Amino acid sequence: MDRINTLARRVPVNAVYLAGVLPFLWIVWLTLTNGLGPDPVKAIELRLGELGLQFIVAGLLVTPLRWAGLNLIRFRRAIGLLAFFYVTMHLLTWVVLDMGLRWDQMAADLLKRWYIIIGMIAFLAMLPLAITSNNASIRRLGAAAWNRLHRLTYVAALGGAIHYLMLVKAWPVEPLAYLSIILVLLAARVWHNRRRRMPQTA
Repeated sequence: MDRINTLARRVPVNAVYLAGVLPFLWIVWLTLTNGLGPDPVKAIELRLGELGLQFIVAGLLVTPLRWAGLNLIRFRRAIGLLAFFYVTMHLLTWVVLDMGLRWDQMAADLLKRWYIIIGMIAFLAMLPLAITSNNASIRRLGAAAWNRLHRLTYVAALGGAIHYLMLVKAWPVEPLAYLSIILVLLAARVWHNRRRRMPQTA
């Protein structure tokens, strides 16, 4: 594990951003070459949402991996910002390409379609996380307040997984797998925090 951590320290954070943007560039390429099937807008929307959820899960994995000895904490900010990027692109695809900027229809959907309501809640939970993902915000808020604010990650993760599950209007394996992984990761955090607070016995 020490060897892996040593190798990880040699990887520049910018390399994570670069690697994280590659799937987006691939989607752009498929769009330009008509490689997304008969309904490209839905394909773009779905793939961007999946990528956002995948990066959210990757960000949640950083802390449990650290408990196991693998320290990837220096990449967590990049992973989180990439998650926000893909979720934002997912939302913009719906607003611009899918709904065609029909604000009245979007407002109606926000009032009656629960999967859209939950997805919007998850996105709004991510906004303060993205805005404060910098050292200046940590200094201004203080470490304790900043950590409390960033618990909104759990809201975003659960909201994103539930949004995906409701969106497909069925019970396929993939959305259930994302939700299960997120629930396990959140349960592991609760267990770890309770265990850490327990008094140590001789």
